[in-house]
Formats: sequence, C-alpha cells, structure tokens
Amino acid sequence: MAHEVKLTMDGLLINWLKDVGDAVSASDIIAEFEADKATVEIEAGSAGQLLELRAEPGDELGEGTVIALIGAEGESTAPQESATPEAATSATEAEAAALTNGQSMTGDGRIKASPVARRIAADKGIDLSRIAGSGPGGRIVKSDVENLSALPPLPPLPTAPSAAVTGQATWGKLPEDDVEVIPLSRMRRAIADGTVRSMSNTPHFYVTVEANVEPLLALRAEINSALAARGIKVSVNDMLIKALALTLRAYPNLNTHYYGDRFVRRQRVNIGIAVALPENGLVNVVCHDADTVALSAMAESNKARYERARSGRIKPDDIRGATFTISNMGPFGIKDFTAIISAPEAGILAVSSSQRVPIVQADGSLGVGARMNMTLSVDHRVSNGAEGAQFMNHLRELIENPLRLLDLSSV
Repeated sequence: MAHEVKLTMDGLLINWLKDVGDAVSASDIIAEFEADKATVEIEAGSAGQLLELRAEPGDELGEGTVIALIGAEGESTAPQESATPEAATSATEAEAAALTNGQSMTGDGRIKASPVARRIAADKGIDLSRIAGSGPGGRIVKSDVENLSALPPLPPLPTAPSAAVTGQATWGKLPEDDVEVIPLSRMRRAIADGTVRSMSNTPHFYVTVEANVEPLLALRAEINSALAARGIKVSVNDMLIKALALTLRAYPNLNTHYYGDRFVRRQRVNIGIAVALPENGLVNVVCHDADTVALSAMAESNKARYERARSGRIKPDDIRGATFTISNMGPFGIKDFTAIISAPEAGILAVSSSQRVPIVQADGSLGVGARMNMTLSVDHRVSNGAEGAQFMNHLRELIENPLRLLDLSSV
C-alpha cells in the first residue's frame, strides 16, 4: 500500500521539490511548507517512487491533509480527491469577490504571497495588498513584484473622530508619503494572535530570582575545553535548558498543560527555545527530552535547530511537542524582562544577561560577581506563588551548583 505523506500542521504549500515519478528516500525533502511561524521542510517519510501529488503550490492546507503518495514503481493509487474539504470549495464567496477585485487575499483577509515575493516587496516598500497575483488561486509570486510597473493610487486615509467626540484635536488627513503600509505576514499574524489570546485568557503571575552564575561559567569553560577536540561547544543556554528541565522533573506540576476542562501532565520534558528570526520573526524550536539528553548531544542538536530555523529550513519535529518554554535575552544585554506564556503551557522562563555587579561577600566585604536575573511567568490556574517560588529556588540552586547538571558518565 502506498505511503501517505501527511501534514502535521496548518499552512500554505510553497513549492514541490520532487516530481511524480522521482525516486525518493525516506529522508528526502519533497516540499516546502509555510506554517504559521516557520518555513518547514516536508520529508518523504518512506522510500520509493513519488506516485502522486495531491496539492498545488499556493494551496492553504490543514493538519492531517494527505499531500502526496509514495510507493513501488507502477503501483496504482486511489482516485485523487481534493486535498481538503476547504480546497474543494476554496473559492468561497469572500475569496471569489476578492479575486474579482484583483486582490490576492483569502476569505479571512490574509494576503496570499510567496516568501520570496514578500521579501522583495519589503525591500522595495511595495504594499502587497495592492497587487493582483498571477500564481495559483491569485497568489502573489516573485515575478508579480519584480515586473510591477505601477500601482493604483491609495485610497484616502481615514481621519480620526472629531475633537468633540475625543476631546482632542483631529489628526487630519495624512499625505501618502508620511506613512508606510506594511503587510502582515503569516508569522506576525500568528505571533500577534497567540500573544493576545495568552495575555487575555491566561492569568499570569511572575517570580524573579537573581542567580550567581560564576560557577556555571567556570564549569562551561572546563566542559568546552574537554569537548574542543570533538568540535562541540556548549552554550550557557544549553546549560540553562538542562537546569530548567531538571527543575521541571522535580516540579512536574509546572510541566502540565491547561485545556479549560482538564489538566494534562506531560511525562516528557521538551523545552521550547525562543529563536529570533530575520525580519522580526520568532519561532520556538524544541529540545526533546532535555532532562535526559547529555549536554554535548544537546549542544549539537540545538545548534542545528537554530541554524535550520534562521535559514528557513525547519523540520516538523524541530517545532513540535514543547511542554515548557525558555526565552533567553542574555545576548542583548537586557537586565530584566518578563515573557508571555505559550498556551496551553503552564509557564515560561525569561532569562536576562549575566552582568558584573557589586556584591556583599560572605565576610561582609564588597566585591564584584556575575549575577543573572530570571523571571518565571506562571499560569495561576495551574500553580500558585508558593510553588513558583520553590521552583525558582530549585532552579537557582542547580545553576549555582552546576555539577548537578551533569551525567558524568556521558557529558
């Protein structure tokens, strides 16, 4: 029986990298897919011949959609069906009206454009909402932006309510050259929608501690010296992820997800890691089983995930299965900040920069030491202040006694 290539998330099919009839291995990348927060590479998942493609570039597809069939050469396939019920009726009234008006938008108002077209438009300051796409379903493609000669004039900008209503002076109508209209990308829309939902629906509370990171920095230097011959470099973030994972193992209630009518306690500890992307993007890649994987292996796998994320070549497993998230702004010189929980997770750890600061030493004299602030954001429906404080004290203890992070038989 032919192997079905199924999507593991919603999004937009960007491009096929293989054609019907091509021989593929299980690890071959056959398609590129634009999910809400990343461009994802779709693997074949099975060796054989690519028998059938069930979607076109530009199609909006849902999780679980079968997009391709792989099997033995000459193997017959079932009659092709629409990729999704939505695809069969993709020309909704709203979308049909939009295309009739020369706009490349979906029924819910999102602009359909390839990532390359978006980048070119951003570089040239072009408003994609004013372009009629020539790609499948009216999608804006690279040539539409590159070959653009002229755009219709912008409609007049609305004025603010009158001073009588607002109690303030009116804005008046701004000249066109005073504004830049920036299309909302799929990623920014997902980030905006997710953070608004979380802050609106999740009762956050915050717990902050200061940790002495001198021991951790010293141990990291020793580890990296020992691993240098293998070309492996452990980062501070790798060690913080390990400390966070071990703390979640000690306080499993914080590894719980809230679903409105039930709590689901996760048995694996998978740490989502916030990674900043070009063009103001953000994605959480996932370090699976961070409580058990050796630091050296974690360092290698995390580095590979970061590189794939920043180059737009994420694999589905890179962003799937997080049970708790860490956001580290240490590289940016930030003294303190809080982070928004990635629902349905119970919390997120915000890590600030390590800084040299004045300290009072054990004998009462003044000295200088390396200190780092960490703030835990917690869903108050899952936990409370006492548990949050215990969690952060345990995390600080691990950081200040970092040998406890190591499985000495397999660093």
